[in-house]
Amino acid sequence: MSSPVPVKQGQPIQKTKIQTGLRQWAAVLPFIAIGILGTAVFVIYPMIKNIMVSFQDYSIMPNATNEWVGLDNYKKVFDDPNERFLIAIKNTFLNVVATVPINWFLAIFFAVLINARFVKYKIAFRTIYYLPIVTSWIIVALLFKYLFADGDGGFVNFILHKQLGLISEPIAWRSQYWTGMLLIWIFHIWKTVGWGVVIYLAALQGVPRDLYEAADIDGAGAIQKFWSITIPVLRPITVFVLINLINGAFGFFPQVYFVTGGGPMNQTQVIPSLIYIEAFSNLKFGPASAMGVMMGIMVFLLTYSQMKKIGRQRMF
Repeated sequence: MSSPVPVKQGQPIQKTKIQTGLRQWAAVLPFIAIGILGTAVFVIYPMIKNIMVSFQDYSIMPNATNEWVGLDNYKKVFDDPNERFLIAIKNTFLNVVATVPINWFLAIFFAVLINARFVKYKIAFRTIYYLPIVTSWIIVALLFKYLFADGDGGFVNFILHKQLGLISEPIAWRSQYWTGMLLIWIFHIWKTVGWGVVIYLAALQGVPRDLYEAADIDGAGAIQKFWSITIPVLRPITVFVLINLINGAFGFFPQVYFVTGGGPMNQTQVIPSLIYIEAFSNLKFGPASAMGVMMGIMVFLLTYSQMKKIGRQRMF
């Protein structure tokens, strides 16, 4: 009688794990299949296609050859005599530096203020701050165009010039570089600050009240509690908020396209708006795709470095 074939130790356990994993995937697959399909069609495929187009002399004409040109599209981006891409990179990083700190501080400040015990109607305030988020970009852009219109016909110029006399003549907001950038920043902060407020309001519900009560016993004031308790405890949430604010500042498009249109003389262009103009106005899809690839790499490296920090932190 032949002896049974010896089984290596660990094989049954490994087989059981694989079977368990397959059963779990089979159980959840019907619920996530649509999401996976949507991600593949609307995210993964366009991403791969964009990378391919960045190496081609791409044309949308039927039966076009779309020859491979290697890195020529990337060279064209940097060989632009008007240096539009370099200007767009500068403006993009300038947007991050100018809007992210202000957006973050206003978000946590208003969240702490609304969360205070003496404030009533918290849901109403939360709705008011979040209302700009759900408002159409076009509607808000038209509103800002009216508020910051050139001449005394603009509401802001009318108040500053005619009513208060703080300026000697109306400001041509969209005709100058720095005023145009300031208009874009104000537009972005007002439109997006409510998102951070809602995130921090939710996070503040998990902060132990014992910490604040102990601080009250020690005689700490509101500012001391804010910097010594609220800020340190919410550090992981702050990292998450900052990552999203930075990604949002990299993705400026309606802020520029609907308000300044990249003017004056393309000086307020950012990477997304320049990609749009290069692709759909100039029909240069190869250079536009090259810009998109480079922007994607920048955002990925920045997000990946910050996500590693989040993974090493605990809430409490």
